[in-house]
Parts: sequence; structure tokens; C-alpha cells
Amino acid sequence: MEDSQKGLLERITTNAGIFGGKPIIRGLRFRVIDVLEMMANGMTKEQILEEHPILEADDISACLLYASMIINSTPIVHAA
Repeated sequence: MEDSQKGLLERITTNAGIFGGKPIIRGLRFRVIDVLEMMANGMTKEQILEEHPILEADDISACLLYASMIINSTPIVHAA
């Protein structure tokens, strides 16, 4: 893993007292899944940043990297 990726992933944190330990951005009350859902619903990075000024561009990149790493490490079971 590159240093730049490590730096991005440091933005993703967990805290048992915030959203039950779900992945959040920089310790804020902003879940990774919220960013992913906004993007899945067609919002651009620029629109997200405009609507949520607490976020930074690298936060969105971190969410995408985090999601890709989770998916890449999740085994897929094919039922017969």
C-alpha cells in the first residue's frame, strides 16, 4: 500500500460511541456509508463538498478507497 493510500485511510476512524462503531470520517459524526450513498444517488464530489462543508475532498477519496478495500477482501460465496 502506498503512503498516500495510508494517509487517506487514516481519515476513516471508528468509535464505539458514535454510530455504534460504524466507520466515520475523521472522528466526525459523518459515516462513510453516507458519502457512498450520496455518490450512488448521483451526487458529484463537488456537490457533496458544497452541501457538506465539514467534509474535505480527501475525505471522499478516503471513503472510496475504504469501500474498495472492504469489497476486495470480502469473499463471495456462490450458492448452488
